[in-house]
Amino acid sequence: MNRELLELYSDYLLSAFSHTTATGLSRMTNGIVSHDKITRFLSDKELNSAELWHLVKPLVREIEDGASGVLIIDDTIEEKPYTELESELVCWHYDHSKGRNVKGINLLSTLYQVGDLSVPVAFELVKKSEWVFNKKKDRWQRKSPLTKNEHYRRMLEACAKNRIGFRYVLNDVWYASSENMRHVKEELEKEFIMPIKTNRKVALSLERKKRGEYEQVASVELEPGTVVEVHVEQVEFPLLLVKQVFKNEEDGSEGVLYLVSSDVTLDYEQLTTIYQRRWKVEEYHKSLKSNASLAKSPTKTIRTQSNHCFASIYAFVKLERLKMATSMNHFALRSRMYLKAVRAAFGELQTLRVPGAELGSCVR
Repeated sequence: MNRELLELYSDYLLSAFSHTTATGLSRMTNGIVSHDKITRFLSDKELNSAELWHLVKPLVREIEDGASGVLIIDDTIEEKPYTELESELVCWHYDHSKGRNVKGINLLSTLYQVGDLSVPVAFELVKKSEWVFNKKKDRWQRKSPLTKNEHYRRMLEACAKNRIGFRYVLNDVWYASSENMRHVKEELEKEFIMPIKTNRKVALSLERKKRGEYEQVASVELEPGTVVEVHVEQVEFPLLLVKQVFKNEEDGSEGVLYLVSSDVTLDYEQLTTIYQRRWKVEEYHKSLKSNASLAKSPTKTIRTQSNHCFASIYAFVKLERLKMATSMNHFALRSRMYLKAVRAAFGELQTLRVPGAELGSCVR
């Protein structure tokens, strides 16, 4: 990995306010760094999760807290609807937030969250390199050799191998499989908090589980602010279940979230407060796209596209370091840079003015 070019390119991603290109970066350096050199950097070996950990390890060790640290896992799709050529990286993925397939890059991330800081410590790009025939749709379609749940466990294993100090794993409902629950609790010896679907079957006691007496979680009577111990299939340890009712600020409608935790020592307030930290991954996704130029690369090959994603993630880390130093959030930092750029452009315009060339000075 060419660290010098990575630093330069990621700085460029943070300072650019339109599409990022090798030519644009070369011009920004007045040709000191050539277009070809930047292109070769992006086309070189693939920058992966292990490389990311090497870069962020010093920051993680600086802020690490095994008692309060959490790992948050989620994925996002960077849509590329106008990309003509489909590949194993830029292809169709199901977007749960939209309820339909969208074309783009599917990025899975593991975020280490402590206090007010969030640091990406592992990531995976979903590559659908296999073809399978869909009988229902009567057509061939791409498939990844690994499921998202397998990516989930692989990233957690990497975090355990890197000895990151954390207590809880937080994720959304799409990763709430029994296998993932067992992996966190039994293999990693950590705790988790995650939502489950309303039709998930639970038993209200171990005896009922042994008799196969399950009921859908939505039918369990739960008083507000209380917890109840439940048991689920294929999970040998008990879970705490809470019902969280929230109001949609846009339309005033109410929503319900059923959360389960492997930590049976928690009360309702503790459990829900810890899970609220999962929102940090949504802020991470938003900042990647808005502040770190994730979507602004016109790169064409799988290698250059994946390395651009890596550089965007690293640019996010730089913003977190700046946040530590300035106490300004990512959007405030970018706004400050934008204002500086506008002022510089305005100043340059003044130097380019020709005396007497103003419209009001024209003689008829």
